[in-house]
Amino acid sequence: MAVLVLEDGRAFVGASLGADVVGEGEVVFNTAMTGYQEVLTDPSYAGQMVCMTYPLQGNYGVRDADAESGRPWARALVVRWACPSPSHHSSEASLDEYLRRWNVPGITDIDTRALTRTSEPTEPSERSSSTRPLRRPRRGWPSLPTPPSA
Repeated sequence: MAVLVLEDGRAFVGASLGADVVGEGEVVFNTAMTGYQEVLTDPSYAGQMVCMTYPLQGNYGVRDADAESGRPWARALVVRWACPSPSHHSSEASLDEYLRRWNVPGITDIDTRALTRTSEPTEPSERSSSTRPLRRPRRGWPSLPTPPSA
């Protein structure tokens, strides 16, 4: 389980993707249907949590030759659905494996349309993403909600 918490206290509960670390920062949106690896490795996304608005990500996997730079610059990745088993013949790893390798956290299985609607187009806002409960609020943000019992 993973949780994305907005600074106003709204939370999006989903599944963990990538590294098991806390990611926090400004959430930005990308509307591309393809190119998730290029987005992650684009230095213009340095320190930002990227929400891909197209619902399916990871279906063709990743390969080092497709990177825009030598490493991912995004602080975290937010997607509706991350394909666990890429189908492209030249894929070297799944999106989840790639994010883990580079210690980038992510969250999947959330309603990215609803998340997109929470933001004013002219005002990016701070968010926090975690795959584990935080002991105290970070930078004045509310505590993460207690996960539902399984």
